[in-house]
Formats: sequence, structure tokens, C-alpha cells
Amino acid sequence: MPRRHPTFRPLERKSETIVSDLVSVEVPTVGESISEVQIGQWLKSEGDHVAAGEDLVEIETEKASVQIPAPVAGVLTSIQKKEEEFATVGEVIASIQPGEAPAGGGGGKSASSQSAAPTPAPAAPSPAPASSAPAGKGGFVMPAAQRLLDEHGLRGDQVPATGPGGRLLKEDVVAYIRSRPTDPAPSAAPATTRPDGPTTAASTTPAAFQPPAAPMTPAQRPTIDGSLMTSSLHRGEEVKPMSMLRRTIAARLVEAQQTAALLTTFNEINMQPVMDIRNKYKQSFHEKHGVKLGFMSFFAKASVEALRRFPAVNAEIRDANIVYKNYQDIGIAIGGGKGLVVPILRNVERMSFAEIERSIGDYARQAGENRLQPADLMGGTFTISNGGIYGSLLSTPIVNPPQSGILGLHSIQERPVAEDGQVVIRPMMYVALTYDHRIVDGREAVGFLTTIKEVIEDPARMFLEV
Repeated sequence: MPRRHPTFRPLERKSETIVSDLVSVEVPTVGESISEVQIGQWLKSEGDHVAAGEDLVEIETEKASVQIPAPVAGVLTSIQKKEEEFATVGEVIASIQPGEAPAGGGGGKSASSQSAAPTPAPAAPSPAPASSAPAGKGGFVMPAAQRLLDEHGLRGDQVPATGPGGRLLKEDVVAYIRSRPTDPAPSAAPATTRPDGPTTAASTTPAAFQPPAAPMTPAQRPTIDGSLMTSSLHRGEEVKPMSMLRRTIAARLVEAQQTAALLTTFNEINMQPVMDIRNKYKQSFHEKHGVKLGFMSFFAKASVEALRRFPAVNAEIRDANIVYKNYQDIGIAIGGGKGLVVPILRNVERMSFAEIERSIGDYARQAGENRLQPADLMGGTFTISNGGIYGSLLSTPIVNPPQSGILGLHSIQERPVAEDGQVVIRPMMYVALTYDHRIVDGREAVGFLTTIKEVIEDPARMFLEV
């Protein structure tokens, strides 16, 4: 009888779920000389579903803030770098599990985290803990803000949220805690009545046997108004790492002070002629161009004329040479969400008033949203800084290296001035020019400011080129 060979069957594997490989989110290259960034604000949390190209996190570079989008659609499974931590270019800061959004819509938590068991009967509602309370009207609580909420026993819906999309930021919680009224001091124990008369405390221990009161700590000593001072509210300290943008600003300011021979000269300008023109044409200007007519476009055009007359203010020192620029790229200092930034208006000599105002408005919106790109801040031959919008009456601005000059504008105030032998009231503004005395002489600096004054006080010069 022929012998049968055994039949070989493939080994049966137990059913298992095939998990796709995680996709790493790395810090991208954001500039030639930038090797380190600081994590700003995470726009998504662990467990959230993200779409491909959706912004995950804001990172701060030495020049601006940049958003990192999700490389694929999926679930944000882990975050390796927390807010305010530093990371190098190419370092992994998060991981994404690829996959489509769960059925039923919503970019909420991952479907894998939901239980497949049948839903039990609803139980009696119980108050939710503070850590799970939503911010505002269904907004999202950032991790750093949630930690502060838990520490102080607060709920997210108690704190007004100011972040994008209704997100509750750490700054919102800090501002709410500081603005909260302090808890009143505990009232004294009620007096009790004894047969021999009222006493001042509920205790019946004779006064001679009362233990001495413990001495007050420095944090409990009364303040000027008599209230007790708590160390957590009035004596606390908070240590935060300096942001990349602030570190760069500090380094460049120190560099300017150490390497340039800075000097500042002043003048004052009668703003009445420009104000008259602005009031006369602002309505038609806005209707035609869709942007408001401001003072900055007048000063930008006046600066172009002054830079043409005194090219040394538009120059820079490069090694042992002086480089004169035949174009005017003027930086406009703007207060952004993370600090002062100076985006550049390219070739202002070719721009119209409307183009200048529109560009400044666009840069201001991008700075407020921390969306300026490093290329927007690079270059520049001259800078204008308007401290008047903050109420500054007079200041000495610092040049932005390697530039050689910066024009400081200040608040407009009505002051008595002499005109044709009479004292009249005029809206006056002090202007300041800080310059690098290594290549700009005092005569040129004074002439520069005089040109600014002449053009602003007689705006027809801008069009007649006289």
C-alpha cells in the first residue's frame, strides 16, 4: 500500500489588527542660519484627529513664528516637545497615526480610544471635574492652561478664552487669577454669653492660660491698607524661558550698542498740513483703495526723499567698505503677538500711498497672528518706528544692524508755537533720528530731519519733487 506523504498546511495566525507605521512630525528648515526653535502653542492635543496640511503647532524662530502643518491625516498620538521647550531642526516633536477621520464627522478624539462595548444605561448626572470642563462656549483648553486650572480648582467655562477658535490659553488663566478678588479673611468666632457677662471668644479658657499667638510670617504681615498679604498672590515669582524672538531682539540691540557709534538728533514737525489733507481725502481714499489713509505713508514717502538727498543714512558698513544702496527698503516697526517685529516694505520709492498703507495693514494682521515669515523681516535699508501710538512723547530709538539710521515718530500734541510773530496752537510731533556716527555726520543727520520736516509741513513737495 503506497505510503502517503503528510499534507503540510500553513500555520494559522491569530487575528490581529494591522497598525500602520507612525508618521513623525519634525522641525522643518526655516532659514539658513536657524538651527534651533522654541515650541510655541500646540493647536492640537494628543488624541485629536488632524487633516493633512492642518496646522499642528506654532514654533518660534529667531525672526518670526511659523506654523507646522500635519504631513498626513490621522490621529495625533504623542507630543514629544511641550510648549516653551526648545528643539533643533530635524528633531521629532510629535507622532501621527495615519488614518481617516472617524465616521460621523468631528475632529475629536481617536476612534480607537472609544470602547466597542454596548453603551450602558445612563446613570444619574454627576458634576464634571474641573479638568474636563470646556472653555467658554465649547472651546478647547490648551494643556498649559489645563494645568493651571487644576492647580487653582477652576473650571474652563469660568475663564474667558481669547485664543484662536475659542481656545483657552495659559495667559487667559493667569489674567483671570490675577483679576480675581482675594478671599476675605475668616471672621472672628462669635461671642458667647456667660452668666458673668459676654466674652470675646467661644473658648471658656481663662485669659491667663491662653497660649501666646504665633508670630506672623513676613508673608502674613499686614499691608498698608491693613489686609493680610498672601505670598502666592503678592510675592510669587514665575520663571519662563526667553522666547527665540526676544532673544534675537536682545542680541541685536546689544550688538548695535557695542558695534555702532550711535547718536540721536531731534526736531519737531507741525502736523496740521498733513492732517488737513488726510481729513479732506480720507473718505474718497478709502472708497477707492479699500484702505485707510494713515500718517505712516506720508513719513515713508518723506523718508524716501530724505534718503535720496543723504545717501549715507541709507548705507551700511560692510567689512572695511561703505555700501550705498540705490533703493529704499524701509522697515516698519510693528508690535506683534510675541514682541516687536520689523517687516520690510520693498522699493518704497516705487510704491503708491495706497500700496504702502495696504502692505502695512497686511503685515500688522500677520504679526498679530504670528504668521510673519522670516523672509518678510530680512534686509531693509532704513527703519521707521512709531512710538506715538503707545503715547510716547520723546525717545531715542536704536538702529537695526547693519542699517545706519532709524526714524522715531511720537505722539501728536497741541502746543503753543510762534508763527509770523504770533503764538498759535498747532498739533506738533517730535521726531528723532538715531544714526551711526561712523558713516553719518551730524550735518547729514540734521539735514535729513530737516528734509522730513519740510516735506511733511509742505506735502506738495512729494509730488513736485522740490
